[in-house]
Amino acid sequence: MPVTVRVPAQLRTLTEGSGEVHLDGSTVGEVLKALDAAHPGFGSRLFDDAGGLRRFVNVFVADEDVRFLRGLETPVSDGQTVSIVPAVAGGS
Repeated sequence: MPVTVRVPAQLRTLTEGSGEVHLDGSTVGEVLKALDAAHPGFGSRLFDDAGGLRRFVNVFVADEDVRFLRGLETPVSDGQTVSIVPAVAGGS
């Protein structure tokens, strides 16, 4: 069973409207690279020039922010869910 990636509404144009994509990979980085390979355009939106996650992109595995785990090296197993959540800013 592959990993499920939840895609936010802002990026669903890249997945032809699909809110979930099923991909293989053993780390968050591998899954996100597989996402870009299957649906070109994700890489430039998710990764900075150094290959890390962009500052305003949050990625969660099993409801845990990968920045507080092992980042892109965070392991994932079959059946887990990886969620891409754009940061929200604003207010008064």
